[in-house]
Amino acid sequence: MKLNDLLSLPVFEGATLTAGNQGIEREVHTVNMMDAPDIIHFLKKNDLLITTAFHFKDDLDSLLILIREMEKQGCSGLGIKTKRFLEEIPEAAITLANELDFPLIELPVHTSLGDIVNQSLSYILDVRTNELHHAMQTHQLFTKYVISGQGIDKILDRLSSLIKFPVVLLNSHLRPVRNQVKNTSIDNLEKMLVNGYSFYFPKATMSSFSMVNETRETVTLFPVYTHNEQSSYLAVLGFIPPSNRSTILTVEQASNVIAFELMKENALKQHSRRLQNEFFTNFINGTFSTYEEVISRGREFGLNNEQRYICAVGDIVDEEKTISYLRSQSENELIYEAIEFEIQSFHQTVHIFTIDHSYIFLLELNDTWKNIEQSFLSLLTNIQSKLHTHFRSNISFGISNYAEQLKQVPISYKEARDALYYGNMLGKKQFIEIYQPKEVTEILRMVPIDQLKKFYTDTFQAFANESKKDYQDLLHTLSVYLESHCQISEAAKRLYVHRNTIIYRLEKCEEIIGRSLKEPDETLRLRLAFRIKALLQGNH
Repeated sequence: MKLNDLLSLPVFEGATLTAGNQGIEREVHTVNMMDAPDIIHFLKKNDLLITTAFHFKDDLDSLLILIREMEKQGCSGLGIKTKRFLEEIPEAAITLANELDFPLIELPVHTSLGDIVNQSLSYILDVRTNELHHAMQTHQLFTKYVISGQGIDKILDRLSSLIKFPVVLLNSHLRPVRNQVKNTSIDNLEKMLVNGYSFYFPKATMSSFSMVNETRETVTLFPVYTHNEQSSYLAVLGFIPPSNRSTILTVEQASNVIAFELMKENALKQHSRRLQNEFFTNFINGTFSTYEEVISRGREFGLNNEQRYICAVGDIVDEEKTISYLRSQSENELIYEAIEFEIQSFHQTVHIFTIDHSYIFLLELNDTWKNIEQSFLSLLTNIQSKLHTHFRSNISFGISNYAEQLKQVPISYKEARDALYYGNMLGKKQFIEIYQPKEVTEILRMVPIDQLKKFYTDTFQAFANESKKDYQDLLHTLSVYLESHCQISEAAKRLYVHRNTIIYRLEKCEEIIGRSLKEPDETLRLRLAFRIKALLQGNH
């Protein structure tokens, strides 16, 4: 408790603060009574010493030394009972105490030092007992919220109403974990972090700082210690003085309960992440026996079979880092959370998976890639900046063409990997490389399946009127002829038939489609149609 509160007790009636008025707000943890010459060796910080000054009645220098040493040690003050061995407190002691702002109290002769000690300690213990009782009640209240499933948001709301200040839960990078309160101090803090500023918070119960903005609002941070090496924080948007024990204890109880809830949430997240990462690994490795199994398992993780996806793969390269495996795993978890936080604010749905040190994003493409490309690239650039600022880690991304359906995602993953490999081969650092298609089939995959089907149907629809055998013979002959660079003899050789048979079938094809096979545009159209046919068959 504060010294001025203690001096207001009845047992201090008649006591006078003769020096050190500026130190009246000092904390008092205990009251000690001693008259030993080496008394300073038995005192601790925040001790209030009361004495008869027996050993100082003929040794003023020792009294001055005691005052200096008590000030260095952070003691609360010195109470001297006068009219016994000292008629009055020496003027030199008063002058020194005023210079040091060290409280010097003259105690009345009629009051027993034992009574002062007993009643002071009793009062301090009563206050502490009430504080602890209040803390237990608060802890039980917050625990009840967790047990009943109301969670952290309810705790933050209730804590805010108890201490009369807005409260925000921040992660280790001082970014809001939950959308609780919009506040200029938090916004300015985020901007400073984005620009590369760093903050040091000592291993203390609480830390306070003021933001340089219009409101100059003070933020008080309370660490929330969990299994992570870096703490989360409860940010109280207001100043809580260290002497306000009741409020501090209330926030600490909330911090303790939130810590356990965060560890529980993290355990559930880790389990969920392992399952979805196992699914994705098995998916791209072709482990599933049927595509129906892929669709079913994918649905469990929010992946829709008919959805189009863009795949981006990010690899972190930290050549200079030499850290232990456990430290690496812990940092990877923090990086995942940082990436996840950035993705949550993106206007399109992005699924994230991890394989070793790679981070895979599946962007749901509900618009044309042209309309969303710049915003997605901005997201990846922002992630690169944040990881470099907070972890000194460099991440590069490879981006695929879009997959028309979920079953094409393994191909898109390979494309993103190829783009990443190409960027590394060129010696780029912290880059974003978009896959460039090299084959006709890869270009065709960029066209929606419905349009491919329509192109194929329109091209070969006239052949549907022929008998099944003629239909197959004509299309097969036409395909081999085109693949033989329109050489009749080569086509006949490949089909093991006479060249006149090839000529007859080609003339029949020209009759059906109504155009000459010698026209370049027509042969190109037919070649594309056959490529589309192979592509469509490969998707079934």
